[in-house]
Amino acid sequence: MTPDDLFIHTIHPTSHDLGGFKVHRTLPSRPRTMVGPFIFFDQMGPAHLEVGTGIDVRPHPHINLATVTYLFAGAIDHRDSLGTFATIEPGAVNLMTAGNGIVHSERSPATERAAGPELSGIQTWLALPERFEEMDPAFEHVAKADLPVIDGGGAKARIIMGSLWGATAPTTTYAGTIYADILLDPRASVPIDAEADERAVYLALGQASLDGVELEPQTLYVLRPGVAARLTSRDGGRVMLCGGEAFGTPRHVWWNFVSSDRDRINQAKADWKAGLFPTVPGDDKEFIPIPEVPKTVSYP
Repeated sequence: MTPDDLFIHTIHPTSHDLGGFKVHRTLPSRPRTMVGPFIFFDQMGPAHLEVGTGIDVRPHPHINLATVTYLFAGAIDHRDSLGTFATIEPGAVNLMTAGNGIVHSERSPATERAAGPELSGIQTWLALPERFEEMDPAFEHVAKADLPVIDGGGAKARIIMGSLWGATAPTTTYAGTIYADILLDPRASVPIDAEADERAVYLALGQASLDGVELEPQTLYVLRPGVAARLTSRDGGRVMLCGGEAFGTPRHVWWNFVSSDRDRINQAKADWKAGLFPTVPGDDKEFIPIPEVPKTVSYP
């Protein structure tokens, strides 16, 4: 197949150096805001930070979305305004549902700082269907051992959310969602089925191609609906597959806020400025102020 046969959008990243590591962002973008419920797609690293340092994402708010954190290497301590404390490690999932409003922080554990933290992984946001946008916030940690792995022909695919290749992850979903981490040995391959409304593949590490079309690293390829293909790797690689149910109404993004209603985002901005969001127990001494010009917005 040609690229035009396979893809309707090819989204190159916006990359930012955050001091010791890079973040590559492909959603939201000018070509496309969402793929299924996925409205934000960031790759963190890979990086090895200096001894004694780490990531320190101070408390900040979210509304009307769910965050999904998935690591390839390293560890992150999560705290939120529900009183949750959880350490995420490679192969596990942190699902935080913001609903009507939540505040959280993400920091490197002390044990990681002492050794010089590794950081490598993917953070995504999922827009919530309108009926769930204002639900009560929630947090869910799914251990690595509880996520199904499809293993065969030199490929291992861990299903993070939804149902793929005959197996289903236990992770909560609010809309039809597929999400998988596909690890390919040299000369391995795996089929990419056509069932979901919207799908995309993303080469996170190494080398891979889809039906003979070479994939560029840190690039999100949105597949044509109904097209089945085969993902292969000559040298070994790691590919994320994401997508799911197409949303019938648009979502707006401004900073850390996502909503079907722009007025709701403006209310959240005012509430954060006024200090009306809850605080994070154990991490309430500092916070991220609202930016004048956010880096994350929907287009136009």
